[in-house]
Amino acid sequence: MGCGSCSTGGCAPAGCKSNGSCLTNGCSKLDVYDWLSHMDMPSNYKAFNIIEIKFKGSRKEFFLNTENLYLEAGELVAVETTTGGYDIGHVSLTGELVRMQLKKRHVRTEDVVKKIYRKATPGDVDKWKISKDLEFETMHKSRVLAKELGLAMKLSDVDYQGDRTKATFYYTAEGRVDFRELIKKMAETFRIRIEMRQIGMRQEASRLGGIGSCGRELCCSTWLTDFKTVSTSAARYQNLSLNTLKLAGQCGKLKCCLNYELDTYMDALRDIPDNVDRLETLTGTVRHQKTDIFKKLMWFSYPNDENWIALDIARVKEVQKLNREGIKPEYLKIEIEADKVAPAKVLDYENVVGQDSLTRLDNKNNRNKKNNRNKKNKPKGPNPNVQAGAEGQARPQAQQNQQRPNNPTQPRPANPQARPVNPQQRLVNPQQDSRPQGSSADKPEGERPAGQGRNNKRRKNNRNNNNRERPSE
Repeated sequence: MGCGSCSTGGCAPAGCKSNGSCLTNGCSKLDVYDWLSHMDMPSNYKAFNIIEIKFKGSRKEFFLNTENLYLEAGELVAVETTTGGYDIGHVSLTGELVRMQLKKRHVRTEDVVKKIYRKATPGDVDKWKISKDLEFETMHKSRVLAKELGLAMKLSDVDYQGDRTKATFYYTAEGRVDFRELIKKMAETFRIRIEMRQIGMRQEASRLGGIGSCGRELCCSTWLTDFKTVSTSAARYQNLSLNTLKLAGQCGKLKCCLNYELDTYMDALRDIPDNVDRLETLTGTVRHQKTDIFKKLMWFSYPNDENWIALDIARVKEVQKLNREGIKPEYLKIEIEADKVAPAKVLDYENVVGQDSLTRLDNKNNRNKKNNRNKKNKPKGPNPNVQAGAEGQARPQAQQNQQRPNNPTQPRPANPQARPVNPQQRLVNPQQDSRPQGSSADKPEGERPAGQGRNNKRRKNNRNNNNRERPSE
């Protein structure tokens, strides 16, 4: 039976357990938060006997609780109607907040005459649900009848009364429509009393609902209750493009949100000088192109020049004052003003909560790629292509590939690069004899770096094997 367990004017945080079929036409739609619900009233306090009841399409009315029924927000009640019978609605507000709502809507207590009959019984709720299920079919048939009669009107919504004896049709039209013949045909078809009520485009969008261009639900169908006039001057003050397709909402009228920031723009426009279409200088006449209201900047340009010049509001007023006095300044812009524009602060990631670096995975991948590249370029064999020399510098590849002479008794020259090489001589086993010269094996043991002892023994064994295989001269 709807959100009967709610006590704050809408559904509880856990929902009304209706599985998407809430009978209140949307939870907490245009509801007022009861901020007095958790407060205990004095012992001699007498509850306010007027209750606010909500119906379909965000329609709210006030009724007298003459029976002193204990009612909570969200309960279904049967109330009196002006045409006889009864209607079913939800309790939206009780207590002292109803008194404030009466004052806000300029409704006097003496003007509230309709009464609350009772809490809705299961029979009342079943009949009310059946009548609500007939609304879509009734609206479709009524549109067909209006089209057959050629009436320039649009039926947007139908609202059945709780006892299914009356239906109210809401329509929109540009002008006056004679729908007397339409009422006769609808009364014969549906066998109920018919009431026609004309509404505006904004009220139609409020009843139907929808999603705006901002991606949120329409303001008129969620929280906006009063519709103020919106003019194109609001768009001009905000420097918006006067494009009807962009400024119009779902209702086809100008968007209500154009008025939201209008006061802020009007306050900012007080400092902007008026009638600054052009300024006179010794170089020529500059024309106004654009204005940034909040940054207090105005752009001007010379004829046949695409470069715009940004001027501060104070400088524009100064030049305008000089022009009124008949003086033309030599320079339009002062160079000092360029320093007034502070550079934008670049926000960077900062590890303030102990998290890891955002680029830790990228660095790891780059390191792995670099190691794989070095492994591919490294030659296969016991001796590397490049080794550290006596001075800790790398020797070139050409020096490592130089061949030694066959005579092992010949003394080694001091400079390995100046050592004579006979190209006709061939080594018996070049793979074993080709080793880099000037390695750390020639150094004393005290000067050898760590890890070089095993390599030096291997080189000495290879040299002895070469001497045994070569014939002695």
